[in-house]
Amino acid sequence: MNPKRLSQLAVPIGVVAIILMMVVPVPAGILDFLIALNITSALLIVLVSMYVQRPLDFSSFPSLLLVCTLFRLALNISATRNVLSHGYAGKVIEAFGHIVISGSLVIGLVIFAILLVIQFVVITNGAGRVAEVGARFTLDAMPGKQMAIDADLNAGLIDETEARRRRSEVTSEADFYGSMDGASKFVKGDAIAAIIITIINLVGGIVIGIVQNHLSVTDAISKYSLLSVGDGLVSQIPALLLSVSTGLIVTRASDSDDMGTVVAAQLGSQKKALQIAGGAALALCAVPGLPKLPFLLVGGGLLVIAQRLHPKQGKDGVPALAASTAPAGPSPDSAEAIMSELAVDPLELSLSADMVSLVDGPGADLLDRVRSLRRKLALELGVVMPPVRTRDNLDLPMATYAILVNGVEVARGQAPTGTVLAIGDGLDNLPGIDGQEPVFGLRGKWIGTELRAQAELLGATVVDRSSVIITHLSETVRTHASRLLGREEVSALTQALKRSHPVVVEDLTPALLTLGEVQRVLHALLEEGVSIRDLVRIFEALSVAAKSSTEPNRLVEAARLALAPSITASHLYDGRLQVLTLEPRLQQSLLESARPMEGGVQLLPGPELVESLLNSVVAQQQSASERGLRPILACSPQIRLPLRRLLSSTVPDLAVLSYNEISSNATIVDTVGVISDVRTVAV
Repeated sequence: MNPKRLSQLAVPIGVVAIILMMVVPVPAGILDFLIALNITSALLIVLVSMYVQRPLDFSSFPSLLLVCTLFRLALNISATRNVLSHGYAGKVIEAFGHIVISGSLVIGLVIFAILLVIQFVVITNGAGRVAEVGARFTLDAMPGKQMAIDADLNAGLIDETEARRRRSEVTSEADFYGSMDGASKFVKGDAIAAIIITIINLVGGIVIGIVQNHLSVTDAISKYSLLSVGDGLVSQIPALLLSVSTGLIVTRASDSDDMGTVVAAQLGSQKKALQIAGGAALALCAVPGLPKLPFLLVGGGLLVIAQRLHPKQGKDGVPALAASTAPAGPSPDSAEAIMSELAVDPLELSLSADMVSLVDGPGADLLDRVRSLRRKLALELGVVMPPVRTRDNLDLPMATYAILVNGVEVARGQAPTGTVLAIGDGLDNLPGIDGQEPVFGLRGKWIGTELRAQAELLGATVVDRSSVIITHLSETVRTHASRLLGREEVSALTQALKRSHPVVVEDLTPALLTLGEVQRVLHALLEEGVSIRDLVRIFEALSVAAKSSTEPNRLVEAARLALAPSITASHLYDGRLQVLTLEPRLQQSLLESARPMEGGVQLLPGPELVESLLNSVVAQQQSASERGLRPILACSPQIRLPLRRLLSSTVPDLAVLSYNEISSNATIVDTVGVISDVRTVAV
């Protein structure tokens, strides 16, 4: 049979056999074998408990403890049946009775009582208390451990696989100590059962010997006391071993190595303590009446061991003196510690005190959504969003969150506890707090979660607090993506591209452009909401353009032209491109006002023309928005970039594309408005 299949069947078959032993008589020969198996199994469990490095490495111990306890009780029942029926329960029980009693019933009962006291009062009670406290502390520490794992994941110190493994380990640890708390009760109950079974064997055996077997009182006491004490011993020895195993498992405070190695290393690291203990043992030899040889052997042995140890040797064989002189961590007032506190997190989400439940509470999913957002934005923008540092901020008003980029607050919103945001009309009759969707500015109301179904019946869109925050965070990252793309991030993107397209990277940097110049181009693209995911096309375009000019604006326009299909596709609605165009005379005026400057070409029209242009753009965009349209502005390639800069402060959401970027695509264009000089129209 397959060994794996056999191991799967062993435990169920064993449990069924144990149950049958309680009902079906077991011959004395088989009982001897089972008793030997019981003692050996208990010894094996003790050794395994000592050699495992962590309690979780023996996670099956609680269940195994129950099975072994049940097995031992079944043996007690079988032995009791044989003692009372035949006056004989096998050679193992008889031998234990003869050795311990030594011809005296009083000695046997005293030894048996001492074993019970050791197991029941000392080991079982102590192990049970430690298991109870360990279970309580482990459960109390679970939220903090989960938050620490999430913090490491958000900080990029571990990946998703490692975080999942650690969460599973935390859960398993809580389950294990909870099971150990219950399993310790098995040991205590087993000790009580042993006392009752021994009394039954002793009293019942004497009665049966006198009444049924017609033995004298002396003979009955001698015979059945031997068997009763022998049966008690063969059951109490494995029980004592399992009690010790329970204590060893629940009192393990180190998971770095097995128990023997840890104890030897820790005791052996204290050379002075060994010397003092050895000297004290030798000093006891001077006490009149005490035997000299035992104390000489013990004291001399400790001094020899201490002499052979290196000075203050630690666990890894490294002198502790050297370790003590090793540089310690910087003090809180040191320059290093202060410099570490000066570090600014690229992206931070601050929560008011009453909003911490979104991170650490029942059903808290904010951190999981942040991780999903990082992947989504990476695929959308081509930039890996930095880890989001989530922290509580007592300075924030209640029900408020703030988003910080490079330590500067750039967005703020509200999300009252116990509410959801209902967006729509007809919500005046619902109790709640007036609010606003933070990204699109839609009017809404924060209502209690119990009113969610009622709001949906009124036709409102209902959004939970985490979704509101994640949507706001997503839009904030898109808006400030260029500020989040540092030199290190550009270097990482370049190295990743070099692994798949080495020639593309080597042709561009450092041969033609430095990493800083590449970063400026990528910044400019992100500032206009252009994804830099297609780095291959960007680098190829820059390689061609940089051979004639390294002027930043020309490089940006060359990269945009290479990305024209994806740029245009991002503005399509139902396969059509909605466009605002410039009136020809206005465009000509802007072309004539273009002047080369140090920072690139700039438009320098008169103030009246600028005002007219802005008013016309705002009016046309507002008209398009009222019709449910989101158009782009098309213009000549020569003025695209300076025109975008001119309009960015007034209409930041209006994308400006050149005719070349549009014509490179087989796109259906719908002209939804014309930007004209309002002064000319008025005349």
